[in-house]
Amino acid sequence: MNRTVRRVLYAVGLPVVLIVLWWLLTLGSNSFWVPKPGQLLDTFIKVWIGPRFMADVVPSLLRLLIGLAIAIVLGIALGLVIGSSLVHRRLSEPVLELFRAIPPPVLVPILMVMFGIGDTMKVVVIVFGAVWPILLNTIEGVRAMDEVLSDTAKVYGIHGASRVSMLTLPAASPYYIAGIRQALSIGLILMVISEMFAATSGLGFTIVQFQRSFAIPEMWSGIVLLGLIGVALAATFQFFEARILRWYHGLKEVENSE
Repeated sequence: MNRTVRRVLYAVGLPVVLIVLWWLLTLGSNSFWVPKPGQLLDTFIKVWIGPRFMADVVPSLLRLLIGLAIAIVLGIALGLVIGSSLVHRRLSEPVLELFRAIPPPVLVPILMVMFGIGDTMKVVVIVFGAVWPILLNTIEGVRAMDEVLSDTAKVYGIHGASRVSMLTLPAASPYYIAGIRQALSIGLILMVISEMFAATSGLGFTIVQFQRSFAIPEMWSGIVLLGLIGVALAATFQFFEARILRWYHGLKEVENSE
């Protein structure tokens, strides 16, 4: 069995088992709350394969991607500044701990007053929640940078932007990329939550509308779509992570083989 076939089996094995188990448990069932696999698949195609995808799913994905992009840039930039200075870390730590402890959904009513109920409010909610794992991991990555590499850069006169691009960013990349991985799921959750408040479109808004109208199969189809989006984001992230951190994984393999 080659490596590709093994990866495919690992990826689809458990989902197939769970679907078969779901099908067996719902045989002969007429439950209003739990649709059968075939019924859910038919509903999924009818609801999401068509105009609703462009009207609700695409705007949600755009908000998510914009919010994540801002969170990544902001988190890494601030993390580099704070992590590179002991004074900055001591000054910012109490403030960071204060804001990190505030659940983003609590701020939704305040942000609605400040930014209205449009896309800006939803993007700000995503940014506020997703930025923390990136920021804190970047700070930790900068702090954990090898002192030998840092001293070598000083000896060779590497300072300023060159030091950041050639030393600090690559050295901290395993940390802030781990933070980005965490931020993906947080951003997806906050995308849905932000669309549940005073919205007129979006995946979260549509799922709530289905729930309120007792359209249970349609509601479940939206939840399944959220899960599929999460899987797609994770797979895309793994693809880029493997290439960005190729040097890091290769180093770990060498260390483990010794």
